[in-house]
Amino acid sequence: MKTTDKPVNKWTYKDFTWVLSLFGTAVGAGVLFLPIKAGSGGFWPLVILALIATPMIWLAHKGLARFVLSAKNPNSDITDTVEEHFGKTGANIITFAYFFAIYPIVLIYGVSITNTVDSFLVHQLHMEQMPRWLLSGILIGAMTAGVLFGRDLMLRLTSMMVYPLVFILLALSIYFIPRWNTSMLEVSPDWAAMPVVVWMAIPLIVFSFNHSPIISQFTKDQRQQFGDNAVIKTDMITGGAALMLTGFVMFFVFSVVLSLSPAELKTANDKNISVLSHMANIDSSSIISYLGPIVSFTAIVSSYFGHFLGAHEGLVGLIKSRTSFSVRKIQTVSMLFIVLTTWIVAIKNPNIIYMIETLGAPMIAAILFILPVVAMRIVPAMKKFSTSIVAQIFTIICGLAATTSVLYGLLQQLL
Repeated sequence: MKTTDKPVNKWTYKDFTWVLSLFGTAVGAGVLFLPIKAGSGGFWPLVILALIATPMIWLAHKGLARFVLSAKNPNSDITDTVEEHFGKTGANIITFAYFFAIYPIVLIYGVSITNTVDSFLVHQLHMEQMPRWLLSGILIGAMTAGVLFGRDLMLRLTSMMVYPLVFILLALSIYFIPRWNTSMLEVSPDWAAMPVVVWMAIPLIVFSFNHSPIISQFTKDQRQQFGDNAVIKTDMITGGAALMLTGFVMFFVFSVVLSLSPAELKTANDKNISVLSHMANIDSSSIISYLGPIVSFTAIVSSYFGHFLGAHEGLVGLIKSRTSFSVRKIQTVSMLFIVLTTWIVAIKNPNIIYMIETLGAPMIAAILFILPVVAMRIVPAMKKFSTSIVAQIFTIICGLAATTSVLYGLLQQLL
């Protein structure tokens, strides 16, 4: 594709809207659980995570955008690009991995929406606790019905919900400042265990800052406008999104963590609820008591819609390529499978943070961190899109940390 005469080094209003789109894609329910995990190791591991978050998120998404740009067809998405570079087998593997990167997130949101509403009904509305199977069934059924019968409306509503949600989270971050205390700073850091603490928190960082689902659409738009110079724009915009994300989210994380004690963070984890739901339960202020659960509910519901659609489409694609059933039948079976398994998992109530670390983040990291760097090393078309060797090493280390921490966690449980 030829280079256009459009200026690529200057920021425009449209660039900023793309930054907001990438930002909005990433901000979701994961942010509400990040303070619990990131703050569980104490204050200083949190500082280290804050320092590495921006380069980690930027280099990964920049690399994935460059990977999409390396396709011959300017309309290719990630799966098309993988098939071009690695053949149909590679495309099948990535499609499989992408489904298992999204599907567990739907399960996570099924658990978290049930716990959020259950906590709100019991602690804020002082109602009797509903049977878990009934509450989870009603909530998951209602959210799925919204997707099936009002898909376009739900997508518009959830995209509109992002910005009020961001504003409220920022307002809460500022609201918590007078409550900051030194309990976190008083915990003596175990410097020998620090690398392991940081290592185990990286999967949740990956999950909370991930905006890879929109990278294909974003990259194609830049390529159509700027041709061969699109890489300059994608680098700029992904960099801006990474700075905005880490600045906003880490401010929220620090503000929440400094407002609570290590024991309170542990309690939130044990109760398997978001940090805002926990703060609502221990706070006498009516603002937090009601606003916290509402924000949690909004974040989870808005995230559920997009991930349910992605998981459903991914499962339909996997089944369709391997059977001769009609598309309608495959769509129905896929929908029932996702809804029923989400309901079963919500009833079982496994630990949400553990699910993120073991199910969601590793697959995301493999596609987001490892795939582009591997392509830079072995795919000729990616040579001109290669980042520096230092950037590649750093990205691979972060990707391997996110994918291997699950093995370490399982080993610790067995021992």
